[in-house]
This record gives sequence, C-alpha cells and structure tokens, in this order.
Amino acid sequence: MRKAFIFRWLFFFVGLMIMGLGVTLTIKGQLFGVGSWDVLHIGLFKNLGLSIGLWSIIMGILIITIASIGLREFPKIGTFMNMICVGVFIDFFNWAIPDPSTFTVQLIAFILGVLLLAAGCGVYISADLGAGPRDTLMLLAVKKFNCSIMVARTVMEVSVAVVGYLLGGPIGIGTVIMAFGLGPVIQIALGYSEKVLETLVNKEQVVNY
Repeated sequence: MRKAFIFRWLFFFVGLMIMGLGVTLTIKGQLFGVGSWDVLHIGLFKNLGLSIGLWSIIMGILIITIASIGLREFPKIGTFMNMICVGVFIDFFNWAIPDPSTFTVQLIAFILGVLLLAAGCGVYISADLGAGPRDTLMLLAVKKFNCSIMVARTVMEVSVAVVGYLLGGPIGIGTVIMAFGLGPVIQIALGYSEKVLETLVNKEQVVNY
C-alpha cells in the first residue's frame, strides 16, 4: 500500500511537471495567441484593472469555491499544491528554455506545448490527489452533466474565450487550437494514465499478498 501511495504522488508531480513544461512552451510560442483563460484574465484586466496575474488567482479561488459547493466536498491538498507547483515549474522551464527566434521554432514550441499541457493534465488527474481550479471545474461539469472530458473541456475553453474576447481580450489561432485541442488529448492521456497506474498498484498488491 505504501508503494501504491508513492506511485500516485509520482504520477501527480510528474503530471504537473509535464503540464508546466507544456504551458511554458505555449508561452514561448505566444506569437500564435494565448490560452482561453488568459484571454479572460487579460479582458478582466483591461476592464477592471488590478493585474493579469491577480485575476488568475482571483478566478482560481472563485472556481475552487464554486466547484467545492457543486461537488459537496472540500478541496484536496493536491488542489492547492497544484497552484503552487505548476507556477514553480513554469518559472523554472521559462528560465531554462531559451526564447525561440524563428516562426518555425515558435510554431513547433506551441504545438508541442499544447500536447504536453493536455497530456500532463491527464497524468496528474489520474492520481486523484486533487485537481487544479480549472480542471476541478471540468470534472464538476463531467459529473453534473454526465458528459465526456472532451466535451466538458471544449465547452469550458470556448465559453471562457468568448467571454474574454467580449471583454477585450486577445484571440489568435493558438486560442482556437487550445480551445478545441485540449479536451481530446486530456481524455486520452487520462484513460491511459489510469490504466498504467492501476496496473502498477495491482502488481504491488499482488506482491504484498
């Protein structure tokens, strides 16, 4: 059981690291636009002031509150660790990876970033130690509306992007790619990660038995 616990935390942190790398690469390729939530944060900043980073925090707290009420459970410790660790990973990779200087490299960075962001999301969620604010909202939608992760994530991303755009936030081709591309990859990565984690845990239980 102890190794099963370790496996879950390993999946959690590796998933967050992959996700942080993905976010960093999308930032490196920002020539193609920002993610849906950043469109909203920028739109709120333009209309209400404060700062983009502060709006990200405010929205995170608001989402956690709404999701906790909807799911009727307190946030897990992983939810708060998610907010901290992803930020640390993003800062580290942003420092370690040089800024791309050509259109082609930025395009590769952006596409790879979207894939890694979604894949990392699926990996860390499979550990079931607490999802981040936006992923918690996605899981709430899945539970309440009995829909797939692909549908829930896509509808959420598109809705947020539209609201952000109406508030004056910037939208690019990258925003569209992230809005429609994250959901399917997350669903695939989550399903595969759950199977791998279950296999590792079952092997450990058999050995202990």
